Amino acid sequence: MQDIAMHRAMVSAAAGRRRAPDAGSPADGTRLGNPATAVLSARGLVKRYGGLVVTSKVDLDVLPAEVHALVGPNGAGKTTLLGQLTGEISSDEGRILFRGKDITRLPPHRRAQLGLARSFQITSVFHELSVLENAMFAVQAKEGHSFRFWKNALADEGLTGAAHALLERVGLAAEAARPASDLSHGQHRQLEIAIALAGTPQVLLLDEPMAGMGIEDSARLTRMLLALKGSVPMLLVEHDMDAVFTLADRITVLVYGERIVTGTPAEIRAHPEVRRAYLG
Repeated sequence: MQDIAMHRAMVSAAAGRRRAPDAGSPADGTRLGNPATAVLSARGLVKRYGGLVVTSKVDLDVLPAEVHALVGPNGAGKTTLLGQLTGEISSDEGRILFRGKDITRLPPHRRAQLGLARSFQITSVFHELSVLENAMFAVQAKEGHSFRFWKNALADEGLTGAAHALLERVGLAAEAARPASDLSHGQHRQLEIAIALAGTPQVLLLDEPMAGMGIEDSARLTRMLLALKGSVPMLLVEHDMDAVFTLADRITVLVYGERIVTGTPAEIRAHPEVRRAYLG
């Protein structure tokens, strides 16, 4: 109920106005960070579909080692913004910098090669294979190994060792021998993140990883992401506000395509437009 109340408050606060955040607020544009030191930086991103403006002059920075959460009600433009960052959606205005390089016009595969990885769209899990074999395929694809169909890949200690290490990172080491089809929904997401990590991403974009999960799976995935925190910068789009406040170093609130506030979890909790939701 907390996230629903928060979303209602944000929609109510944004309705009927189109203004920048108060520059005097502690959680405003001053919290964006320095584009020169950000791993991923966007400035003035705009996406229009005819007369509909889906993202409007959005500024965003993901700093080294941080988890940056992007939250907002349905229709806020979060998924569109992720698509702009990965190149799946072209931007009508604005610039995107990745590790200091302008990638605004690069196609998605070039951005992925540079290390910008969006989870759950990088590859599909092979349900008929084991969890370990899925991880092995991901390692092979990253390292450029030939797919030796006439050789027992399970006998390749280097390959299996790297795959086991990946599964250990995401909490699936005990499930290595199970068919991927036997995994729970949450464990399936963990495997997809392992596959993403095989590519040694410089930034990991997570699009609603908790969606459709029960309490147990959601808690397990939150613990797993918490364990990864600091090893790879993450941009997290999520509706589960408990997970957001547990994981995020900074949070950006997007409403009607506009960034209305960026700040630490404490600042977002104390922000008047959000605080009203918690005070009922």
